[in-house]
Amino acid sequence: MQGSGRIAVLGAGAWGTALAQQAARAGNDVTLWARDAARAAAIQAGRENARYLPGLALHPAIQVTADPAALAGADLWLLVVPAQHLRATLEALPDTGAKLVVCAKGVERGTLLLPLEILEKLRPAATTAVLSGPNFAHEVAKGLPAAAVIASRDVGLRALAAERLGTAGFRLYGGDDPMGVQVGGAAKNVIAIAAGAVIGAGLGENARAALVTRGLAELSRLAVALGGRAETAAGLSGLGDLLLTTTGPGSRNTSLGMELGRGVGLEAALATRVGVAEGVATAPALVARAAAAGVELPIGAAVADLLAGKLTVAEAMGRLLARPRRDE
Repeated sequence: MQGSGRIAVLGAGAWGTALAQQAARAGNDVTLWARDAARAAAIQAGRENARYLPGLALHPAIQVTADPAALAGADLWLLVVPAQHLRATLEALPDTGAKLVVCAKGVERGTLLLPLEILEKLRPAATTAVLSGPNFAHEVAKGLPAAAVIASRDVGLRALAAERLGTAGFRLYGGDDPMGVQVGGAAKNVIAIAAGAVIGAGLGENARAALVTRGLAELSRLAVALGGRAETAAGLSGLGDLLLTTTGPGSRNTSLGMELGRGVGLEAALATRVGVAEGVATAPALVARAAAAGVELPIGAAVADLLAGKLTVAEAMGRLLARPRRDE
């Protein structure tokens, strides 16, 4: 075991619970914090997150609570609440001086800020990082092999997080391009909705492959425009996450896109879902952030218009296919 510390995981959804399992597996004492006291009590008493990961017994080293005071002893916080709730969560919790690792993906509506930019506003003195990669929560929770990247400008935090969270079955790579990693995590969910819509509409695997490839190009352009590096898009947080999210049947965003492609309305499709499809809120915010940086996102814009009810899937694909021809 490498860990031997105390880690707080904020957010008791599927990914938060999975990361709590991994942190405990790595040898840490773990506090899993949930906003809702009744849910926290139920998970703690039943030793199972029955809503998100039914049938998976919680590791004995995990304690579940809704009490903010229980976070005080942890020197490392994993922030695993949805990107749209990150600001409110941090504003409601005390600043203990812990190092902060964001494990959420998206762009905040209204402000158009990425997760680490939100942290810079709320906790300017904190040492921060972002964890991202091709990871389905249910597989990480079970201990199946996986890899991810920990990106930070702080070399010490990269090393600490990898030491405390990594195991033989969960390989963590360091990275010094947190902007590129965040853009990859946000954009891949939007592209996944498009990929799912293509399959749901019966447009075929060729169309999905072309769309995902061009989506990767969009992702890379935006990352560079915002100060990241193009090569980050080819790594775990870019191509790796995009590949998993646009092809894996467990992807919330792809499965939502498939429903839209079959003609199900957005409101009806969302009503039956348990987890959050981050691409829904992220799509218009990502397009607006890109526009402010002078970057065009044709696929992202088509997804935003599809979600807003301005286009059908057929019209969105028609618009993309009608774009002027140019060299790749």
